Amino acid sequence: MKPKLLFISPRHLIPADSGGKIRTRDVLMGLKGGRFEVTLVAPCDSARAQSDRAQIDKLCDRFVHWPEAERGALFNIMRLRHVLSSLPIPVATDRNAAATRCISEELAKKPDVVVVDFPHTGVLVPDFAGVPSVMFTHNVEAEIFRRHADVAKNFAQRALWRDQTRKMTRFEQTELARYDAVIAIAQRDKAHFESQYAIGKVSTIPTGVNLELHPFRAPPEDDQQRIMFSGSMDWLANRDAIEYFMGDVWPRIAQARPQAQFTVIGRSPPQKLIDLAKERALRWTFTGFVDDVQPYIRAAQVCVIPLRVGGGTRLKVYESMAMGCPVVSTAIGVEGLPIEPGTHYDLADSPQDFAAAVIRLLDDPARRLRLARQARAYVEANFSHKSVAKSFEDICLGVRR
Repeated sequence: MKPKLLFISPRHLIPADSGGKIRTRDVLMGLKGGRFEVTLVAPCDSARAQSDRAQIDKLCDRFVHWPEAERGALFNIMRLRHVLSSLPIPVATDRNAAATRCISEELAKKPDVVVVDFPHTGVLVPDFAGVPSVMFTHNVEAEIFRRHADVAKNFAQRALWRDQTRKMTRFEQTELARYDAVIAIAQRDKAHFESQYAIGKVSTIPTGVNLELHPFRAPPEDDQQRIMFSGSMDWLANRDAIEYFMGDVWPRIAQARPQAQFTVIGRSPPQKLIDLAKERALRWTFTGFVDDVQPYIRAAQVCVIPLRVGGGTRLKVYESMAMGCPVVSTAIGVEGLPIEPGTHYDLADSPQDFAAAVIRLLDDPARRLRLARQARAYVEANFSHKSVAKSFEDICLGVRR
């Protein structure tokens, strides 16, 4: 009989419309049919659990869910009531009595291993009941908060982010110490947990790409000058990136290449940004959520990653590289990825350098193709999602008592 693995996710994984969801989905797909019998516990209403059954069955042997909380139009305002909490706002917001009851019932069945996805999910699990535990981190959460403080536009925002950084640092350190093993997705994250939080038993897994789902196609050779960004627009780091790109980078591109077009692919784009693009008559399109990002990526000649805030590794980078869309990124946008500028992507940190790198790729089909082929070959050689799942499985087997 296979040992039982209980996997706790803070969100329903279908659709896989963010980097974190994609990474978790691919790990679970790799675990399914392996050495564990996998139970997935996540928020989901009964109707969605039924309609998504075929996709859920690819992730686990058994699915248990608690009722998914509705987030109304005032959610982002109402969550500010937690500003005086000792917990960071996102963690305090995630507390859910129904979730804790559901998880406690599953832990009482004594699985052989429990995996908690993201540190803030730990607020739902007050006691592991003696079950060996693994924390799956996707970032250094406190680092993301600190970077928001660094780029905040006014004193009040800086003060709020600094306060939240202190709280997240304290929470993250305390939370990770609870686990028998911690999984990081970048060596720099592992080093941070060990040196800053004094956390032992930290292992890393590489970021992987499902190459079967992301076949290569050479970038378009036409002169349509199409540029794209892919990322969930309800994540503050992505919002900041697009605001920065619109205000500081795009004017330089548009002045040099007036016919250039930009597409932002991702759920929940802020209406403020959509309206601002219209007011400025920018050749921009915000798609909102799409079932499949691949047609948009394949139509583009350049993928931009103008991140100034963030952490962990960037799964979307590898996906673009795998599919043949050349990447221009800030250093933070590819932080933690073992890729070489000029070989696998173009690096640009200042607005003028970023614009120049994009224009250079728009103007040079041969360079686009060379960068695309080198990037795909590198991903194929090093970052298959199957090898990632095998590493994850080995770590989980190692914590069994």
